[in-house]
Amino acid sequence: MDLKPFPTVRARRLAAWAALALGLALPLPARAGAPLDTARMVAILKGIDQRVRAVGDFTSLVYLESRERDQPDTAQEALVYRRDADDKLMILFTEPKETAGQGYLRIDDNLWYYDPTVGHWERRTDRERIAGTDSRREDFDHSDLADQYDPHYLGEARLGVYKVWHLRLTAKPGVDVDYPVVEFWVDEATGNDLKRQDFALSGRLMRTEYVPKWEKVYSPQKKGWVWFRAQINIYDEIDKANSTVVVVKSVDLSPLPENMFTKAWLESKSR
Repeated sequence: MDLKPFPTVRARRLAAWAALALGLALPLPARAGAPLDTARMVAILKGIDQRVRAVGDFTSLVYLESRERDQPDTAQEALVYRRDADDKLMILFTEPKETAGQGYLRIDDNLWYYDPTVGHWERRTDRERIAGTDSRREDFDHSDLADQYDPHYLGEARLGVYKVWHLRLTAKPGVDVDYPVVEFWVDEATGNDLKRQDFALSGRLMRTEYVPKWEKVYSPQKKGWVWFRAQINIYDEIDKANSTVVVVKSVDLSPLPENMFTKAWLESKSR
């Protein structure tokens, strides 16, 4: 896809994204309700995990726009392939020409990066800034929140017009996660998360994410809806000049080739 019209489109999109993020960011008083017990909070996390999980395969076309201090803005497109039943994930960049063919592949607990210009693979951590943006692997993958974190209730709040539950998630002992502490704001009406903040072990705030748009697609195989975060606004809290927007432009639930989640397959698409 030609990204040449990007500067004009970007100006319009950034204005819309800023308005959406502002709407979610404005804290308004909420009437206090009964605190959620642990069982209810775990059910909320399981609900998110279940809604975003595809029984079969999941392919999305993703647009990423990134701002970085003292650097020109960048726009990229990628195909994201998932096979949730086997915890498989592949990200293959297709635009612009300079990054086309670059990709990431998750095999078991390992995340690998491939650069076709040098023709070899490098192992990366889950905190890898995907393609130099503020996004991380988990922004493109299914989630396992209920298995990875213990929830704690912080109260009710409002994000713009949304009445939300404010939760703190702490990583379970022995579980390897990107961030050991996460604060979550979950829409009471839908059960979808609208805001997330990631904290280092020291307590320092690292990233803030807003999810102003969720969408869903019906899966005959699942016999239900597969939900996905159609837009994620990500803000770097260490260098506040940096930010990234991830937009899912399309989703396809058609079966993928059985052997495609391999290094050889990704390399073949990079030639």
